[in-house]
Amino acid sequence: MQLYAIGANQSKTPVAIRERLAVSAEQLPDVLSSLLERVGQGVLLSTCNRTEIYGVDQDGTCGRNAAVDFLCARAGISRTELRPYLNVHEGESAVRHLFRVACGLDSMIIGEHEVLGQVGEALEGAEKTGSAGLPLLSLFRRAVRTGRRVRHETGLSRNALSVGSVAVDLATRKVGDLGECQILVIGAGEAGRMVAKAARARGASHITVANRSLERASTLAAELGGRSIALDDLDDALVNANVVVTCADAPATILDRQLVEAAMDRRPERPLVVVDIAVPRNVDTGVRHIRNVSLYDIDDLTQIARTNARLRRSETCRATETVDAEVAKYMAWLETCKVRPTVGALAQKAESIRQAQLDMTLKKLPGLSDEERESLAAMTKAIVKRMLDDPIRCLKRDCSECARQDCHAPEVQVQVMSR
Repeated sequence: MQLYAIGANQSKTPVAIRERLAVSAEQLPDVLSSLLERVGQGVLLSTCNRTEIYGVDQDGTCGRNAAVDFLCARAGISRTELRPYLNVHEGESAVRHLFRVACGLDSMIIGEHEVLGQVGEALEGAEKTGSAGLPLLSLFRRAVRTGRRVRHETGLSRNALSVGSVAVDLATRKVGDLGECQILVIGAGEAGRMVAKAARARGASHITVANRSLERASTLAAELGGRSIALDDLDDALVNANVVVTCADAPATILDRQLVEAAMDRRPERPLVVVDIAVPRNVDTGVRHIRNVSLYDIDDLTQIARTNARLRRSETCRATETVDAEVAKYMAWLETCKVRPTVGALAQKAESIRQAQLDMTLKKLPGLSDEERESLAAMTKAIVKRMLDDPIRCLKRDCSECARQDCHAPEVQVQVMSR
């Protein structure tokens, strides 16, 4: 049984590729169903900066190869084109990678909070659809616990930045004081909430929220003392805005070049800063070429992210120690899974013998009361349990020691159980 993790993230994959791999919450059930037709069981983790498949290969590399094919089909490109962007982790490396992801150690913004919730959502999606069995479900549950432990026991996430707050920081660098700026936030989901709150914290007092659902936009705007508009009313909002931050979960472009050009024609001498942190992107890349418009996407946040990583270096070391300890615990548990069929067969055989012998004995003692019969049965169960405790403990211990020595006991067969 070999765990694997295959996917692309911000470390070496440009947003132009990541957006083709991204899976929205609405798409997840159908995409998971399509994935399972190829890999048998798996968990899909998709965020603005990563799309990763976690699975189990029972024999060879069939699952891994199928996962790569699935990602190629999703992106609409060949293996040769996609391969350079893929990260492939196997066994303990896959476990460590997921734990680091859950802790925010593998994020663009080190220590960010959002990714832990996204790992939890991936687990929830797998549980609801039945797409994963015991090893993967346990892996993700432990990843969530590890993420919480790191956030509780270290300062890695204390005063942590978010992608939304970094986007606002980038805009602030370009326009200066946000106090008198008109801020337009497109998207009223969690990312939009982060952006709007970050803008408010940095002194913005004129915030407009646009969203496909006007009700959601109105709710967020009310929290911040701003105003809300529907996506159909972006024309006038673009004319008045100094800064636009887009973070909507949308399958198609929201701001195309024609729309932005029309707005700029009505305000030719006033510059406009647009920061697009959505994946897939909300803004047509052609907007970058419009006079007086500065367009940035999520990959342009890299320098701020690097500065954040340097500031959190000491806490990163502490968090890594926690991750290493939790990885060791999971790998030890995983090895004990290998002897479960053997342990189950041993217990079943012992129970069969116990029951047969008990039945023979009771036939020879017809005068026993019900209470005496129950006492005799309880005694035989206790004897069998105590006799099996040491052999089972030895089986599990030997399997774990074998794993530490990079060998595998030949008599133990690996079983992957999908529930």
